[in-house]
Amino acid sequence: MSGSAFNAFKSRVPVAWSPRLYITLVRGLPGTRRLHRRTLEAMRLRRCHRTVEHRTTPSLLGMLTQVKRLVAVETEEMYNARKQAEAERRAPRPPLVVSHHPPPPTPKPAAAAAEGAATTAQ
Repeated sequence: MSGSAFNAFKSRVPVAWSPRLYITLVRGLPGTRRLHRRTLEAMRLRRCHRTVEHRTTPSLLGMLTQVKRLVAVETEEMYNARKQAEAERRAPRPPLVVSHHPPPPTPKPAAAAAEGAATTAQ
């Protein structure tokens, strides 16, 4: 087995190189090493489920390697797709109109009525 469901998800998502990375803190800071806490503080991650945007640099990649079990990393495309899906889920739906009266009968057009009379006469 490959481990967690998140790792299985990450293995299916094609990760391409991106000039910007979106980093989200997904685990809490209590109980972590001081070095990891200082690394997260340097990346401006102070609270859980907060996302920051950084340029992709070798020093940032080294910091991510150090705290990879505490964060989730997304490329620009992945981040934009996730935000768009969230916006679609939260969008207000059109109002549901309920009418308790039966719809009025629709009158038949004159041409259709004439054809119906002609077919019954034959």
